[in-house]
Amino acid sequence: MKFTLRQLEVFVGVARLESVSRAAETLALSQSATSTALGELERQFDCKLFDRAGKRLTLNALGRQLLPKAVALLDRSAEIENLLRGKTGFGSLEVGATLTIGNYLATLLLGTFMQRYPDCRVRLHVHNTAHIVQRVANHDIDLGLIEGDCQDGDIEVHPWIEDELVVFCAPQHSLANKSHVGMPTLVQQAWILREQGSGTRLTFDQAMRHHAAPLNIRLELEHTEAIIRAVESGLGIGCISRLALRDAFERGSLVPIHTPDLDLRRQFCFIWHRQKYQTAAMTEFLALCRQLTQGIARSDQIELPPFAERVTPAE
Repeated sequence: MKFTLRQLEVFVGVARLESVSRAAETLALSQSATSTALGELERQFDCKLFDRAGKRLTLNALGRQLLPKAVALLDRSAEIENLLRGKTGFGSLEVGATLTIGNYLATLLLGTFMQRYPDCRVRLHVHNTAHIVQRVANHDIDLGLIEGDCQDGDIEVHPWIEDELVVFCAPQHSLANKSHVGMPTLVQQAWILREQGSGTRLTFDQAMRHHAAPLNIRLELEHTEAIIRAVESGLGIGCISRLALRDAFERGSLVPIHTPDLDLRRQFCFIWHRQKYQTAAMTEFLALCRQLTQGIARSDQIELPPFAERVTPAE
C-alpha cells in the first residue's frame, strides 16, 4: 500500500480540526511533520483532499468520502493493536450525550461500563442535540445519546427508551393546585425554557405548534438545573423531562402542572454515522444501555443511585 496509518491519522486529525497546527498538537507531532505527512498522502495519489483558505483546511468532496473509511480503518487497527498487546480490545470510547441524558443517565451507564472494562479509555461529551448530531456527523465521537430529532441522512437513529416532558411550577404558584390547566391559561404565564437547538425545546415547540398564541418567554437557559432553580425561585413555569424533576417532585420544591392538551412524549435515541465501524466498545456499551433499561416504560422509572443523579459530567 502507498499510504500509511500515520498518514491517515494526520488526515483525520486535520479533517476534524481544520488546522494543521491544531492537528499536530493533538497527535504530538511537529507542525512540519504533520504537514509533510498530509502532503505525501496527496502527492502519492495525485489528489487534493482539502480546500485551503488561508490556514483553514476544509474537506472537499473526495476528502468527505475518505473520512469515514479512514476513521473505520484506524478503529480496526487500534483493536488489532490492543489484541496483540494482550488487552481486551476495548481501546477507547467517545460518547456524546444531550444534557438530560448526560446529567441524569450517562454517569450511571458509563460508570457501570468502566467497572466492567477498566482498560477502556472513555470520554463523555455533554451538549445539546444539535451539537451532538454535528459531532457524530463529523466523526468526532463514536456515538450519541440524544433526546431530540435527527434528520441527517448520514446518521442512523435507533430508538432507546421513552421520555416525557412535564410542565411544572413552584408550590406557591397560582397554578400549583389546579387539576387541569388549558392553553388560554398557559399562554399568559412567564416561561423559563431550554435554548433553541436542544431536544427538550424541540419537543416543547412541537407540542405547542397547534396553538398560535405567542408565549411570554422570560428566560432561555442552557442547563436543566438552572431552569429548576429559576422556577423554584418563582420566576415562572418551565417544561423539562420528568427524569430531571424526579428529586424536586419528591422533596416538594416543585410540583407538576396537569396539561392534558399537550403531548410531551418523546424518545431517547442512539445515533451513529452510517459508515461508522462499530468497535467492540461501542457494541458492548449499546448492549449495556439496553440491558439496564430492559422492561422499563419511561426514563424516570430507571433506578438510579443518589450519586448518579447529582453528578454533572464534564467534557
